[in-house]
Amino acid sequence: MVIVDNTALVDYLRGLRNAETEYFDRELGRLRFGLTDLILCEVLQGIRDERAFTRVLHELRRFEVFDTGGQELAIAVARNFLSLRQRGRTVRKTIDCLIATFCLRDAHSLLHRDRDLDHFEQILGLVVIHP
Repeated sequence: MVIVDNTALVDYLRGLRNAETEYFDRELGRLRFGLTDLILCEVLQGIRDERAFTRVLHELRRFEVFDTGGQELAIAVARNFLSLRQRGRTVRKTIDCLIATFCLRDAHSLLHRDRDLDHFEQILGLVVIHP
């Protein structure tokens, strides 16, 4: 399963062309893509009117949406954050730590355009799609 981060999804929904959106568009019919509840929330929070909100929600619901959270994941997120910080890498947003740790824990790969997530790949072994 490839989890698509909001950074790639928002570009795709806006019709922007980059390596990640082209990969996503090309592989839509061949690979399994999903997102987390937090990614769904981030994408929807960026929408400014009800009509677009409803349309985007309908589009995103065609993908599997994974629930995240709970104590186990929270502790793993904090451990990963600490591990990265001890190596001189600071991730700016907790939500990025949650998404990356979720992918690591459940062996999902990640399609993204967020430099903070690179730390998880370089230090902790997150599998990232590089189109």
